[in-house]
Amino acid sequence: MTGRADAARPAAVVVGGGLAGITTALRLAEAGHDVTLAEGRPRLGGLAFSFQRGELTVDNGQHVFLRCCTAYRGLLERLGAARMTHLQDRLDVPVLSVAGTEQAPVRTLGRLRRAGLPVPLHLAGSLARYPHLSPADRARVVRGALALKGLDLADPALDRLSFGEWLRRNGQNAATTAALWDLVGVATLNARADEVSLALAAMVFKTGLLSEPGASDIGVPAVPLGVIHHDRALVELERAGVRVLLRARVAELKPAAPQHAVRLEDGQLLTADTVVLAGAQDTAAALLPPGAVPGQERLAGFGTTPILNVHVVYDRKVLRRPFFAALGSPVQWVFDRTTHSGLAGTGLGRAHPGAQYLALSQSAVRDEIDLPVAELRRRYLPELARLLPAAAGAEVLDFFVTRERTATFDGAPGSAELRPGAGTGVPGLLLAGAWTATGWPATMEGAVRSGHAAADAALAAAGARVPVDRGDGRWPR
Repeated sequence: MTGRADAARPAAVVVGGGLAGITTALRLAEAGHDVTLAEGRPRLGGLAFSFQRGELTVDNGQHVFLRCCTAYRGLLERLGAARMTHLQDRLDVPVLSVAGTEQAPVRTLGRLRRAGLPVPLHLAGSLARYPHLSPADRARVVRGALALKGLDLADPALDRLSFGEWLRRNGQNAATTAALWDLVGVATLNARADEVSLALAAMVFKTGLLSEPGASDIGVPAVPLGVIHHDRALVELERAGVRVLLRARVAELKPAAPQHAVRLEDGQLLTADTVVLAGAQDTAAALLPPGAVPGQERLAGFGTTPILNVHVVYDRKVLRRPFFAALGSPVQWVFDRTTHSGLAGTGLGRAHPGAQYLALSQSAVRDEIDLPVAELRRRYLPELARLLPAAAGAEVLDFFVTRERTATFDGAPGSAELRPGAGTGVPGLLLAGAWTATGWPATMEGAVRSGHAAADAALAAAGARVPVDRGDGRWPR
């Protein structure tokens, strides 16, 4: 049996080494707790991780953040990893539409970018020139944006209505939904407008586009995710005194007084005053004692939504911008991953000095997540050739897919009441994870915020000082 290392310090066990668990463990360790973090996988980072495919370093999926993701940016600063990302000076999203046939495609490039003006004028110029909408549809978008700005995010009625239904009630049509609302919403909410609650969609659009001019500026990792979420996190956790156990899957939780017991699959028993379940929703549901949270039986029906990533390595450069979004195609978002994957240093890269690695991020693709690789290849390579002229004549050096079948919780109408808070009915037992009641969709930002909420609850229960949230993303001290 393993208990606390120092009987004068409160002991905590954090179950799960994703962003929520990393945040909770760091916060509690810095507050003087004796912390053990148990992660069943061989690495930290949860669903934002890297792996090796031969010599190539592959992120399991393309993860981005926005300037308004202050909690995640605060974690990056705490890990010493802020310089390992790139944050746009100003929002700039190339949007490429394609019509016509594979033999005679018609391409139109537009941009969604902001000016240095107050909200909502910061997007007015871009919208006025946006070629994917008619003048009448641009006016519809303005009407919808003003209606969104007037919504009260604290109104519980918003969660009972789908975003798609609200859009139709507020003058939006198929064109505006495809060219703007779903273009942004599918990527941030992992759901199309008719599949997601108005509450979550309104939160994303109000916070990202209608709060501060720079809120929607896009950030991307400049190094593999594993360098940030595993390597840097592991260094900082151990420096803070956290005992990190990898390949340590939890088999059972036994709540008791004065300490809870956590049994690992290898038989090791951890005891602690505080246990934080910071893993996926199904993992937490399996470990929670009966009646720990209101309506606990409903957690089994709290669904998930997949994300598919398609990876293509071409023998030459076919894309001359860091990323773009697509319209009129099954392709959603395309990112250039050549540099931070280390392609140039691989045998493949040395044999083809101009090779380029693209990753397609495909959200809310329930009908595609289990398709064979060969079928996905037949589906997406011709589409890339329609979108990118240079791809039509390029040789495909590698093609593979990564699948996250349970990438995010399902944010359908009515999902808010299924999301528990950090506290439970069992003293010393807390919850964290992007699926908990953060008010955010299932994002890296939501995960980090949930970790802070769990840490704050643990500190308050122990009678310790809870740092004031300044709202600027700075790490609490």
